[in-house]
Amino acid sequence: MIRVKTVSLAGSHGPLSGRGLRFTFSSAPRSPINRCSGAGGERGLGNGSSSGSSSVSGSGATKICVNFDQTQEAYKSKDSLELLRSLVVFKLCSYDFLVDRNREIMTLGKKILGQTGFNQLMKMTFYGQFVAGEDHVAIRPLIRKNQAFGVGSVLDYSVEEDINTEADDASAAQEENKNLGQTTHTAHGGGGAAARGRVDKEAKCDQHMETFIKCIKASGETVKLPRFSCITVCGVLSTAIKALLIMSSIFCGYRTIDMLDWNSLFDDRAKNYDLLVVPNVELGEMEQMLKNFTEKEEIQMKRILQRLDVLAKHAVQSGVRLMVDAEQTYFQPAISRLTLEMQRIYNREKPVIFNTYQCYLKEAFDTVSMDVELSRREGWHFAAKLVRGAYMHQERERAKELGYEDPINPDYESTNRMYHRCLDHILEEIATNRKANVMVASHNEETIKHTINRMNELGLLPSESKVSFGQLLGMCDQISFPLGQAGLPVYKYVPYGPINDVLPYLSRRAQENQGFMKGAQKERELLWEELKRRLLSGELFHRPVC
Repeated sequence: MIRVKTVSLAGSHGPLSGRGLRFTFSSAPRSPINRCSGAGGERGLGNGSSSGSSSVSGSGATKICVNFDQTQEAYKSKDSLELLRSLVVFKLCSYDFLVDRNREIMTLGKKILGQTGFNQLMKMTFYGQFVAGEDHVAIRPLIRKNQAFGVGSVLDYSVEEDINTEADDASAAQEENKNLGQTTHTAHGGGGAAARGRVDKEAKCDQHMETFIKCIKASGETVKLPRFSCITVCGVLSTAIKALLIMSSIFCGYRTIDMLDWNSLFDDRAKNYDLLVVPNVELGEMEQMLKNFTEKEEIQMKRILQRLDVLAKHAVQSGVRLMVDAEQTYFQPAISRLTLEMQRIYNREKPVIFNTYQCYLKEAFDTVSMDVELSRREGWHFAAKLVRGAYMHQERERAKELGYEDPINPDYESTNRMYHRCLDHILEEIATNRKANVMVASHNEETIKHTINRMNELGLLPSESKVSFGQLLGMCDQISFPLGQAGLPVYKYVPYGPINDVLPYLSRRAQENQGFMKGAQKERELLWEELKRRLLSGELFHRPVC
């Protein structure tokens, strides 16, 4: 998956200087905002007892207050069968056995039901709950329906590759690189089968590129700005996994890295290893960072850069903001670095490229504050999506297996504190420098309330669209739709793709949200409450009116 962001992750702060980049360290129409009287609504926001989705006007400022307990408003975009499906799926996701063995269960299901029967079962349950459809045409009705109820869409072609095996194969290169500060690795094998495999992967990446471009153009067709689309690294990664791993390990291992002019990276006469240099302390001079790249790896890296640049240009042309998702820590430094370089080019006049920051990482605040500072000094628009994180189990298992420090915060509470710390830093930057932007991608109701309270304190208005909110399709409708109806910019993260191709995404999401689903008692209670209300009021056959 492609996930990108730029930064040499080293630890303490220091001066930012140099040509290019040199680090030294130790779409939704919304209803008008209603009015509510008095300050009680604002106090209610903090404790969950607010009196409505509205704003409080007082002392010359407009205060926002939202009620997340009104089931009729939260679920009026859903028919009763959709509510029932949500209840069933959420309950199934609360069982550890089903989540931990989900891949084996899906494989068994295919054998018993056959592909057609399995597909139908998935559409009635998990796929239907969390995925919008198979292509950009099939998802249009859902996008239009959400827009009618004040909720936009972040389109995401959610085809994921299983790259863990290849990543493990490159671990030795990473470890050697950490110790020696150099890249020493063997070239890819050149057998006929391997060559055919590389060709097949390249063809698949080209297909993914076409899909990403269609996704960007489809996002541009929505009626309201700002509009979002999402890309993942695996879609344009091709066979360059080892190259990304090596780059990431180098970015982690050095405090000073020069990345020269972005445009030079596309010059066929230039070599990437001539453009990326690191300091040699013993010799007292800069040296090529990737001098041991093979010719094939050089070509692969250039293709990644070219593909990213093509997608960024399509986003600009379509008036779409492009989010680059985060990846595992052994890829993320290289991905982040490339994303930041795109931001420096394309975010000069407005926020186009959004980086993703995973707040379950111990280094999250250092990374966010460093990138905010760089954007301020260079005068471009900082744009971020804040998430808690998606690869906790993989990261911890890998750290234990390879014997390095666990990069993840020790518990959920410390991750919450990190998230709020990063969020507060960005919100304060928005208040002082209107060039910063953030999407609060969270299912945590307290985090949403905290954000709204801070917006009220700092005088940040929903109409500015500097702060937006995001939740996954099929989850936390009781948060998304009240936000949209209160006039706040809110989006559903809308995955789509063929059933077989998005199974890895569904599997990962099940494991990632396992703890959340087990604790989603309030959401299940609200769903039951709304179903009972409809039954008693004769609205069981309610149909959403768009």
